[in-house]
Amino acid sequence: MAKSLVVVESPAKAKTIKKYLGNDFEVKASVGHVIDLPPHRMGVDLESGEFTAEYVPIVGKGKVIKELEKASKKASVVYLAPDPDREGEAIAYHIAQVIKNKSNGEVPKIYRVRFHEITKKAIQKAFETPTEIDMNLYDAQQARRILDRVVGYQISPILWKKVKRGLSAGRVQSVALRLVADKEREIAKFKTEEYWTIEAIADAHKNLVFPVKLLKIDGKKATLTNEKEASSAQQEIKQAKSKITEVQKKQRQRRPKAPFITSKLQQDAARAFRFTAKRTMALAQSLYEGVELGAEGAVGLITYMRTDSTTVSKDAVFEVRGFITKNFGKNYLPEKPNFFKNKKSAQEAHEAIRPTATKYTPKFVKPFLKPEQYKLYSLIFNRFVASQMATAKYEQTQIDIESGRHTLRATGAIMRFDGFLKVYNEQVDEDDKAALDEAKQEHVHLPDVEKGDEIELKKVNANQHFTQPPPKFNEASLVKELEEKGIGRPSTYASILSTIQDKGYVEKSENRFSPSELGLIVTDLLKESFPDIMDVAFTAEMEEKLDKIEEGKNNLKDTLQNFYAPFKKAVLHAQESMRDIKRMEEPTDLLCEKCGSGMIVKWGKNGSFLGCSNYPTCSNTSPFKRVDGKVVIEKVDKNVDVDCQKCGAKMALKQGKYGRFLGCSRYPDCTFTMPLPTGIKCPKEGCTGDVVQKRGRQGKTFYGCSKYPDCEFVSWNMPVNKKCPMCENPYIVVKTTKSGKTFTCPACKAVVEE
Repeated sequence: MAKSLVVVESPAKAKTIKKYLGNDFEVKASVGHVIDLPPHRMGVDLESGEFTAEYVPIVGKGKVIKELEKASKKASVVYLAPDPDREGEAIAYHIAQVIKNKSNGEVPKIYRVRFHEITKKAIQKAFETPTEIDMNLYDAQQARRILDRVVGYQISPILWKKVKRGLSAGRVQSVALRLVADKEREIAKFKTEEYWTIEAIADAHKNLVFPVKLLKIDGKKATLTNEKEASSAQQEIKQAKSKITEVQKKQRQRRPKAPFITSKLQQDAARAFRFTAKRTMALAQSLYEGVELGAEGAVGLITYMRTDSTTVSKDAVFEVRGFITKNFGKNYLPEKPNFFKNKKSAQEAHEAIRPTATKYTPKFVKPFLKPEQYKLYSLIFNRFVASQMATAKYEQTQIDIESGRHTLRATGAIMRFDGFLKVYNEQVDEDDKAALDEAKQEHVHLPDVEKGDEIELKKVNANQHFTQPPPKFNEASLVKELEEKGIGRPSTYASILSTIQDKGYVEKSENRFSPSELGLIVTDLLKESFPDIMDVAFTAEMEEKLDKIEEGKNNLKDTLQNFYAPFKKAVLHAQESMRDIKRMEEPTDLLCEKCGSGMIVKWGKNGSFLGCSNYPTCSNTSPFKRVDGKVVIEKVDKNVDVDCQKCGAKMALKQGKYGRFLGCSRYPDCTFTMPLPTGIKCPKEGCTGDVVQKRGRQGKTFYGCSKYPDCEFVSWNMPVNKKCPMCENPYIVVKTTKSGKTFTCPACKAVVEE
């Protein structure tokens, strides 16, 4: 009897599913898409207005296609089981077409099966109730694919001509780049202002002192802008008698958060573990497709990880409520299950990301998981369990103290019942000051005092501060911004962040994104020539139109036609009017130090630079920077006291694609180069090398040994030649954040004083 053929995307998924289906099924993996638009031409009919797409086998997939064709001829039924989303539907549709086109006789019955978790129950249910391919879902994927192809293939050649060959533009990625570029310019425009605060230690003589902070002067918000004002307030507070004027006690509750959706998982993993969105999704994929659990074999540990729905199945809620009662007690279980409202665009049919079974606790599966898998699984498991637990209860106390015409305030909180916090506390973004302040309050205990009690203020200090510019995006905050602005969808966030780095438009240092010079130039050019494409609201609206195609409310062809008509005009205009950066020659009032001719700003393959206007007679160049809009020569020490290891000549400081480096001063006669030294000796025992600053392909700065590959020392943070006082590790590292520099030991994680 002929076996039924099941086709999934990955070998890992195939192995897990095979365990549940038995010997009557043959399970094959397509390893992703098998056909796609041609790699080196448009592949979309734009002239007729039909937007018919031409599909060809993906290079390297010939063997897979032949295996699927051969297996389908032997099968009486074919079940297409790629992931339950737009991409999965496209894979299923294309595999069905391959099977139909290559069948010489009777075409086997072809069904689509969808499941959101790889468990025995979910698999069996899916195969008992197979469906047809959802053409609305497929059309939504096609619309996105065609839109992205049209934008990329028509704008990119213009950038090659005007800026640099090899550049690319993406419909969604370009808007993400704009967010990073706009943030950079917002930071550059920021004007720092001085301000002062007054803080003191209050003693109510009840065996408990507590911190207070100046809140009001003469009943109005305290605003101290200079040292004179702060010193005056400080002295008045010191000299005045102080008493409590108000005590407020409130009962507060904190509800648990919903189980993870894709974007929230990426954000919390970035905050907790510094995982990139791409890394998080790869780890989640492995947990979803199946992990070998000893005698149990391959088990899918989590539900499908691309989702924007907080919905949870009734069976899963029933199971986790039992788990909570058994492990934490009835007082941790709310009377009714917790319900979480989905956002408007969420697909209700999907579930949130959760463990497939509570019996697979993090402790149980830890021996079978890689360290990073364990971290992410623990995060998902604990968040899900906490989502169905009781609220946490606090007693918040606020004390106001009158000291002359000044009012100082203390706020603290005492936890009365930890509730869901026993299991999980949502990660707080390091840039979220309000959340950080609230978290601090929960560790401040205040004494039992009453209105009218006299109080003593000690250590009254005036502290100088300066307003800080908005922080650069980090991995978590950029994903959050994309989600809030409606740019992309859960399945695309990781690829968006990876793409803008891979293309050299954005660099990542100290876990913060900054636009490269190339990124800023491309952003400006696209904003000038393609305002709609670079408009956040326009891009978000297009995402909604794609959602409506999926829902059957919009037509694919109409959506593409409405987009393409104005876009075509913009392309034709840009071909003629876009600024030609390659030929850019911006005059300056600077003179060449070699021949006295004027220096001009030019564009080269590694960015802009100052060059002599008398080129090629004079080839003098220099790096530059802009100060208040004016071009000035950037002072760098070109005479570096390092000898060339190849010819013995002095090395010179140079600028390249991945930043500054040392190159031989005899170039081009000698082409020796080396990374920029930091002046720190390699901390690895027995190594005589130096720590040098390096840059990866994605623009991320790191530090390694100059003796590589003989010495493989590497660090994301700059090492300091200082022994850790706690564990005597031979070096510590310095980490720079918005709040300043922190010195920590990479071995024992201790914070070390500078």
